[in-house]
Amino acid sequence: MALCYQYHQLPVLPLDRPVPKHVLSRRGAISFSSSSSLFGCANPRVLAQTFTISSNLWIPSSGWEERFLERRGAISYESSDQTALYIRMLGDVRVRSRAGFQPERRDSHPYVDFRLLHLPPETGELASTRKIRRLHSFQRYFRSARLFRGISSLNSLGILDDNYSGQAMCMLEKDGSWNFDIFLFDRLTNGNSLVTLAFHLFKYHGLVEHFHLDLVKLRRFLVMVQEDYRSNNPYHNAIHAADVTQAMHCYLKDVKLAEFVSPWDILLGLLAAATHDMDHPGVNQSFLIKTNHYLASLYKNTSVLENHHWKSAVCVLQESKLFSHLSVEESYQLGCQLGSLILATDISRQNEFLSQLRTRLDTSDICLDNASQRHFMLQIALKCADVSNPCRTWKLSRQWSEKVCQEFFRQGDIERRHKLAISQLCDRHSETAADIQIGFITCVVKPLFVEWSRFCNTTLTRTMLGHISLNNASWKRLLQERTRSGDDADSIYEEMD
Repeated sequence: MALCYQYHQLPVLPLDRPVPKHVLSRRGAISFSSSSSLFGCANPRVLAQTFTISSNLWIPSSGWEERFLERRGAISYESSDQTALYIRMLGDVRVRSRAGFQPERRDSHPYVDFRLLHLPPETGELASTRKIRRLHSFQRYFRSARLFRGISSLNSLGILDDNYSGQAMCMLEKDGSWNFDIFLFDRLTNGNSLVTLAFHLFKYHGLVEHFHLDLVKLRRFLVMVQEDYRSNNPYHNAIHAADVTQAMHCYLKDVKLAEFVSPWDILLGLLAAATHDMDHPGVNQSFLIKTNHYLASLYKNTSVLENHHWKSAVCVLQESKLFSHLSVEESYQLGCQLGSLILATDISRQNEFLSQLRTRLDTSDICLDNASQRHFMLQIALKCADVSNPCRTWKLSRQWSEKVCQEFFRQGDIERRHKLAISQLCDRHSETAADIQIGFITCVVKPLFVEWSRFCNTTLTRTMLGHISLNNASWKRLLQERTRSGDDADSIYEEMD
């Protein structure tokens, strides 16, 4: 059986009810004939003949529901809403609906409507705007490509790429600065910070030439990655991915790693940073497990979100055909090592990696000439980049803190509304941003960066440790002032700025 997904065989969630009338294919993996008389039939097996197959995916004509393996997961839909259902090619499935409240399927918690986590579906006008923006982005690239080949353009204005003009271009000239303001950069690039930054860094590190990458495929891949981040998440969105990618770039440029890392290491590091939170639902693993969400069942309650991010990334790599010219073995290694890096960002494995790093540093057992040891340090670098917000300047760190607390409290509000136990750090009535950040810095960030500075004692690491201390002191002072005066937090923020 020829499978499009070659890195990892996913478990299949069987179809347990009739297929709805309207199934919207997300990226052309599978589509149904709208005129088929088989829609809504009681037995989904007979639908095997109505499939239109694309993307090199092959499905047998019988018993397909047991053996069907999507590029990213199985088929998902809700029982009553037949107007907004689709097959999602994402490491698993996502349920959405335009209808009113309906309970989640597959024995999920009967009171939780996961559509509360999403904004209303896009109108046709917004969807058309997104398509037009993507088309214009490609058109700008093609015009630039013609210029580089010496082909003149009738319209001189057409060769300008808005993403690389003006202030955004000036910021990219300082891509390795630890004071890089990703929020400003996102505004200057019209919300395309991840695409613009990652595309620039691929060229900066010579990855395009070294791996013979097609620029059109590269840009298409990055656009697909950015669109798979949910923009309605306050924290886990494409801006966070761009911020982590910029931090990883800083680490890869730092003297200690720059001397030893290979183009393969740089490629893995940037790919993992850009995709490490793809399609994050905006809730934590604990929430998914206690509501019996299908993601938790699919990944057996182990690194649920990280597995989902990894499978999503691998799918987009295959769908974009960015590395279609690599051998089967190289493609397999790319998928496995990318997964190893993304899975390392699981916060529940923090002590595991921290203990290993301390042991290796204590015994001087880190030889960067060894590929496996370089990979371990890439895992540590990605973990550092993922939690590097408290290492930034107070202006940037405070913004990230507000966003992550907003996402935590949103989850807590949903849990309270549906009479679920409120997760730790998610209760807006008992937690504050200052409390959360002081605990996060003390228990997670500072121990990790102290060990990182032992490995890489450079100006950058000393700068990051300095920001950690200053930001922690700022949060403590803020907490003390709020306790003493009872002033509104916003007024105190303004004073501290």
